[in-house]
Amino acid sequence: MAKHTILVVDDEPMVREVLTQYLQADGFHVVDAADGDEAVAALSNGLPDLVLLDLMLPKRNGLEVLTYIRQTSALPVILLTARGDEADRVQGLEAGADDYVVKPFSAREVVARVRSVLRRTAATPTPEAAMVLEFGDIIVDPASRTVVKAGKPVDVPRKEFDLLTCLLARPDEALTREDLLRLVWDSSSEWQDPSTVTVHVRRLRRVIEADPANPDFIVTVYGIGYRFDSD
Repeated sequence: MAKHTILVVDDEPMVREVLTQYLQADGFHVVDAADGDEAVAALSNGLPDLVLLDLMLPKRNGLEVLTYIRQTSALPVILLTARGDEADRVQGLEAGADDYVVKPFSAREVVARVRSVLRRTAATPTPEAAMVLEFGDIIVDPASRTVVKAGKPVDVPRKEFDLLTCLLARPDEALTREDLLRLVWDSSSEWQDPSTVTVHVRRLRRVIEADPANPDFIVTVYGIGYRFDSD
């Protein structure tokens, strides 16, 4: 079986070295880059299976690299962020990142997150999940991962699509942010901030709701989390 290739992008040599050692020990092939321009050059030589991307990079910052990636592919991206960079993390999630890890981090945790994201992106829908789902003027096909709204295809980012199908599979059930981290991100609030869910729900509402500020389908259950309203 071919090894997964991970692109590690960080301007700190020690970070790149440690992550490379742990990833290689776990069976991954690693390519690294020290700045945003090197990252784009590495991507132009062939897409890896996943990118570990520092936000604070010279020449071209991490958000610019992420934007470049999202213009061309659905490549999984995990952000590497400083503890105080909450606004940047939110912006990264809004721009299409799949996950993030806060520095200082355990290299073992990063490897576990890499495996978790790769499992999710490679997952094959179950027969139940593959059923075509309809609500309002929206049709969702989990098997082909497509969404049609009012007869026209709409682009739903991968993580928002996973979130949508998770909620659709549990109509009228209130799910906490912690529930959704576990079900959609294969993670927990110990590793992931529940506000991650809030960011992705906001993005999902922009796609499927007629009025995202007053949603008809993905409704907030105050003090708990979210629910798909089938009524």
